[in-house]
Amino acid sequence: MTQLSAAQTGTPGSSSGGKTLYGGKGTRRITVRDIALAKERGEKWPMLTAYDAMTASVFDEAGIPVMLVGDSAGNCHLGYDTTVPVTLDEMTMLAAAVVRGTSRALIVGDLPFGSYQEGPVQALRSATRLVKEAGVGAVKLEGGERSHRQIELLVESGIPVMAHIGLTPQSVNAMGYRVQGRGEEAAQQLLRDAKAVQDAGAFAVVLELVPAELAAEVTRTLHIPTVGIGAGPETDAQVLVWTDMLGLTGGRVPKFVKQYANLRDVMTGAAKAFAEDVVAGSFPQEEHSVH
Repeated sequence: MTQLSAAQTGTPGSSSGGKTLYGGKGTRRITVRDIALAKERGEKWPMLTAYDAMTASVFDEAGIPVMLVGDSAGNCHLGYDTTVPVTLDEMTMLAAAVVRGTSRALIVGDLPFGSYQEGPVQALRSATRLVKEAGVGAVKLEGGERSHRQIELLVESGIPVMAHIGLTPQSVNAMGYRVQGRGEEAAQQLLRDAKAVQDAGAFAVVLELVPAELAAEVTRTLHIPTVGIGAGPETDAQVLVWTDMLGLTGGRVPKFVKQYANLRDVMTGAAKAFAEDVVAGSFPQEEHSVH
C-alpha cells in the first residue's frame, strides 16, 4: 500500500505545522490515514469511550483524537450486566449523538453482538447503518481469524475497521473475563489473530487484557497501530472506558485502570447539597427566581 507523507496529505501530523494527533488543531476530522502516519512517526495517542454528545464535546475540546462509541455503554449507561444485550439500534443512536457533539475526533462505532457474526453480508449491512445513520468514521468488531472475512468485505466496501482481539467481551459466555495469550499456544493464536486482521485490511487493532510482553511483540510485528487496554505500555495507543477513567464507575474497577478523578463522589456530594437546600427551603432564593 502506498503511503503519502504528512505534508502531502495536510494531516494533523503535518511537519509544516508541527501538529500531532493529541491536542492538534484542525478544520477537519482525523482520519484513518492520520492514524497510520502516527504509527510511522512512532507517536503514541489516547482513545476514550464516549456515549453522548456532551461528554464527547468535552473530550473533543481536550484534544482526544479518537473516540470509541463502545458497546461498553451496556454496562456503563444502559444497565446491562454485560455488553451482549446491546442492540444495533442502541449503538446507532449513541454513535449519532457522539458524532453531533464533536468536530475533530475520529469516531469509531462498535458493532454489537449479533450484528456481524452471521457473516460478511450481515456485517456490511450493520456497519453501513453506523456510517450512514450515525455518521461514524470507522467501525470496530471483535475477533481475529474468525472475523477475517467480515473485515475484508467492509474494507473493500470503503468502511474502515478497527479490530479487537485478546479478551473480547462479547464472548464472555465462552471465555469469561480473564487474561488472554498466556502460554505458548495461546500466544501463537493471538499473533495469528493480529496478523489476520491486518491482512484483512484493519487500520488498527485493540489488544485487551493481554500480557505486556506479548502486546509489545504484536506491536513490533504489525505495521498497523495497536491500541492497548490492560496490555502494558508498549502499544501504540491506550484506551480506557471514560466512566472508569474519571471515577464514575461504582465498585471495583479493573487493575489496569488509572482513575484521574472521582466524579462519583463529586456528583453524590452535589446531589446531596441540592437535596438538603430544597428540604431546608434555602433553594431557590431571590437570585434564582424569575419575575
